[in-house]
Amino acid sequence: MVIGLSIHTFTIVHVVISLIAIASGLIVLFGMLGAHRLPAWTALFLVTTILTSVTGFMFPIDGFTPGLGTGAVSMLVLAAALIALYAKHLVGSWRWIYVAGAVSALYFNVLVLIVQSFQKVATLNTLAPTQSEPPFLIAQGVALMAFLFLGIAAVFRFRPAPAISSY
Repeated sequence: MVIGLSIHTFTIVHVVISLIAIASGLIVLFGMLGAHRLPAWTALFLVTTILTSVTGFMFPIDGFTPGLGTGAVSMLVLAAALIALYAKHLVGSWRWIYVAGAVSALYFNVLVLIVQSFQKVATLNTLAPTQSEPPFLIAQGVALMAFLFLGIAAVFRFRPAPAISSY
């Protein structure tokens, strides 16, 4: 049991949160490419991505795993993105720090999705049972290259207008 839920139910909650984080993160990323802030989508992405890591840490796991390491690094880049966006208001270099942090956190979510898919989806598992086979490595490589390309493009293109003050 985790927070009063069976492992099965807790896993479903974790997966749903993760999928919401990925979907909203993709919307935020494409918003960045168009120089749009999308504050509601951004907040949803950041909150669900934090919850993805937090719930990932709550699974009853013995020892350190790559998933825990990914979650820890994700929390660090999310902290930088949150500071850049909400405390530093994207001023100066905080703009690209935010973009890099947000895109990195989204990439980590997708990275874990690929790993979990190859572990849990029978068809994918037969293609790469040890996750060292070409289909798995190609999927990881394509994801990495796509996020590097989109992240660099977002750094150059995300120059939103200043937020409107509510004075």
